[in-house]
Amino acid sequence: MQTTLTLADPGATTALAEALAPHLAAGDFVGLHGVLGAGKSAFARAVLAARLATLGRSEDVPSPSYTLVQVYELGAVELWHVDLYRLGGADETSELGLDEAFDRAICLVEWAERLGSAAPARRLDLTLAFVPGGPEEARTATLVACGPRWDWLGPALAEVA
Repeated sequence: MQTTLTLADPGATTALAEALAPHLAAGDFVGLHGVLGAGKSAFARAVLAARLATLGRSEDVPSPSYTLVQVYELGAVELWHVDLYRLGGADETSELGLDEAFDRAICLVEWAERLGSAAPARRLDLTLAFVPGGPEEARTATLVACGPRWDWLGPALAEVA
């Protein structure tokens, strides 16, 4: 399944994240793609904020740009927010413990293309891009679901449209 949405502003990016957040479960991998400033971190923060809100919590969500990985306990599941920007390739990820996280946690991975063939086959890829000639805040969001168990995606996206 592939779908492209136009997001008019950062609020629309937040709405997309909030629509997907309740459906994400252990073993779900969301690869976040796009140039610097496209909204990958904003999307990840919005997913995390939505999940924390369901637990009656809120937290300051720092970027994992320097730590590479931030892990959040969300009741019965962990959420791993990963930023691979500073890495050169998949060979540099072995010490991060991602293989294990891919099986048991929700993983939001910025610059996921740096995983190469180490990325899970079952994944949701989200590419955020500036709208050519459009307003500065506008983005396109292209979602590509690979593998099984993404049947909830269509109805969740209908909430955003």
